Amino acid sequence: MTLIIGLTGGIASGKSTVSWMLSERGLPIIDADVEARLAVQKGEKAYREIINEFGSSILDSAGEIDRAKLGGIIFNDEDKRRLLNGIVHPEVRKRMMEKRDESVLRGEQAVILDIPLLFESKLEYMVDKIILVFVNEETQLRRLMARNSLTETEAMARIQSQMPLKDKINLADRIIDNNGTTEETGRQLQHILSQWGLEGT
Repeated sequence: MTLIIGLTGGIASGKSTVSWMLSERGLPIIDADVEARLAVQKGEKAYREIINEFGSSILDSAGEIDRAKLGGIIFNDEDKRRLLNGIVHPEVRKRMMEKRDESVLRGEQAVILDIPLLFESKLEYMVDKIILVFVNEETQLRRLMARNSLTETEAMARIQSQMPLKDKINLADRIIDNNGTTEETGRQLQHILSQWGLEGT
């Protein structure tokens, strides 16, 4: 029986680090962000729908969707963000579930669904267990500003476009506190995997 684990967090919470640690342990990762990029490539169904709604000004010189231009529109407009999510999310879910089912057929011990907006998109039904990567808001803001070279206002707009991390704590099965060192994060992850009978990974 394959255990389907949902991995979630918030922007700049360190979820990618935990995802890498799981991958290093040999667990297959199905990343919603990767699937979202693939779903909006030129020629895909979602690509055509996005251009119909947002216009060709969001395209780069190669005719691909310019994520920065599109991001600039949706991060400050709730209706536009909802519209984009309504186009992209169904395609991403479909792609992820196909890959999840392939992992189950291969008899994998566990498979990780890396979904940043797992709770916001109400995707709990896709997984058996949920790990939340948590940091406090000060750490989240500092890391995001440093990582993306953003002003405090720009970074806060991105953080506030998601459900606050503290509101996700009671919705997850396990929490990894990522305010400390990478080593501390790794120890917490290993403890969770051991609890779930995955210590051999």
